[in-house]
Amino acid sequence: METRSTRERIWRYAPLIIWMALILFASSNEFSAINTSRVVRPLLLWLFPNITEESIRLTHFLVRKAAHITEYAILGWLAARAFTGSSREFLRQWWFLAGLLLIVLHSLLDEYLQSFVPSRTGSLYDSGIDIAGGLIGLIGFAYARCRAAGSVRTGSSGHEESRNY
Repeated sequence: METRSTRERIWRYAPLIIWMALILFASSNEFSAINTSRVVRPLLLWLFPNITEESIRLTHFLVRKAAHITEYAILGWLAARAFTGSSREFLRQWWFLAGLLLIVLHSLLDEYLQSFVPSRTGSLYDSGIDIAGGLIGLIGFAYARCRAAGSVRTGSSGHEESRNY
């Protein structure tokens, strides 16, 4: 029989683990530049019939890098969500650093595994983009958490103020 603690742990960690698996799946051949261009290129040509090949290549590149940032921002948010609610005091107290460590390790693993896929390349540059995205997620979570707790508020002067309840 499932206990409340087990259900809570699954609720906290399952989205994080599933998202990590989806990131690794996105590192497969199915999401290589050649395959994503089969979607991005026709869409761009439909939206902008006079677009140049150079603009298509640049936009495709930017879309792919934006995907790195987005997928790791979500990872950062999910890691923060899991760690701040952990039953382990260490994870609750050091959630930001634990999340950052998870992001760095997952990013490096992701790029390492890509180096074995013929249509992909492993890149430390992409790991840097991933880590930046993860930091955006962690910082966004921290900000949202402060806002929800009422500790960060922008007054009419535009400066941050602290509320004491």
